[in-house]
Amino acid sequence: MHVAYLILLVSFLIFFASYLVFAIGRFPGTRIDRPAMAVIGGALMFAFGVLTPEQGIKSIDFSTLVLLFSMMLIVSSLHLAGFFTWITALAAERLKPGMLLPAIIFTSGLLSAILVNDVVCLVMAPLVLRLCRRMGRRPALYLLALATSSNIGSVATITGNPQNILIGSLSKIPYNQFLARLGPVAVIGLFLDWAILGWFLRRAGAEVSPHVSSPAIEHPKFRWLFVPMSVTALVLVGFLLGYPPALVASAGGAILLMRRSVDPRKIYDNIDWALLMFFVGLFLILGGAEQAGITDRLLDLASRFDLHRPAIFTLMVSGLSNVVSNVPAVILLKNVVARFADPKTAWLMLAMASTLAGNLTITGSVANIIVIEQARVDVPIGFLDYLKIGVPVTLATLAVGLVWLIYFPVF
Repeated sequence: MHVAYLILLVSFLIFFASYLVFAIGRFPGTRIDRPAMAVIGGALMFAFGVLTPEQGIKSIDFSTLVLLFSMMLIVSSLHLAGFFTWITALAAERLKPGMLLPAIIFTSGLLSAILVNDVVCLVMAPLVLRLCRRMGRRPALYLLALATSSNIGSVATITGNPQNILIGSLSKIPYNQFLARLGPVAVIGLFLDWAILGWFLRRAGAEVSPHVSSPAIEHPKFRWLFVPMSVTALVLVGFLLGYPPALVASAGGAILLMRRSVDPRKIYDNIDWALLMFFVGLFLILGGAEQAGITDRLLDLASRFDLHRPAIFTLMVSGLSNVVSNVPAVILLKNVVARFADPKTAWLMLAMASTLAGNLTITGSVANIIVIEQARVDVPIGFLDYLKIGVPVTLATLAVGLVWLIYFPVF
């Protein structure tokens, strides 16, 4: 009996220490960040006997990891081939300065729906800075447009962001159905993002100088682009035809690794290994929490808040996603969703709220942090600067998502 209580106490401490780090970003007095804490927490679940090796393996959703890793391979290959530079060069040549804002919003939104939004932001942030210099525009609002639109666009598909990849794997909702339900939310959200940021842009004034010198953006050679773009297109077709996303994406990633023209190690250099380890650690922490009965206690507590009401559930998911980040929030709530009367709609509500709530603050999503950090030297954007944009964008898009899922059912 004493051993059982000791294991329960240890699992509670590991669980809450881990989620504390997920909330504040770093363990006090150390350099332990979120991914490191996830790995440490998972290892401690084994070390103290909360999890056996067999239970640990069962707690990991390998389909999620395979899909996430494979999409990173595809995006990395596109990046190395110059796909994102090509898009930027086309924009620099053909866009008028007044159309730069919608071009960034809809390009980022579309790419984030097809690919993983975090990686899209990583490669596009420097390119947006270059475009702004060439066109004589102050870059701050355009960078915010990149971050917010990448989050909004990513809500449309299973492969749009890490939490959707996880939800797609757990819910077994087909890619087509996910797109049919949340695609319209993304499209409407992108137009709202354009309207809100356009209003701020008109108030702030966008022009710096009519003549800003900047090096020309070179077009990559088409032969470099052909294979990765063709593979990406075939992978998207596979998704739309209803094949398992992890299987289709892994086949695409494998084909791209087999090319003789590209060293696979260069592709690996662009993989977010920390995010993959973060997922593994999270699965183990939640697996240990389930074995110790912690999640059952949390489910009993959650049942008191009437989470079956869509508005309350959306509000709770949004708040939790901004406290502990969206991926830990989704993993924490997965057992709650499974108990809903209509779990399919609840999964979609969880995907919608956890993604769109990421626009509320800088720390609301990894994509936001990536954009802010990429531009920090040239364009420092403070917490309050972001909040002025994040609050109206988040409230408007969450309202659209909530109304759409409640009143416009498709299946």
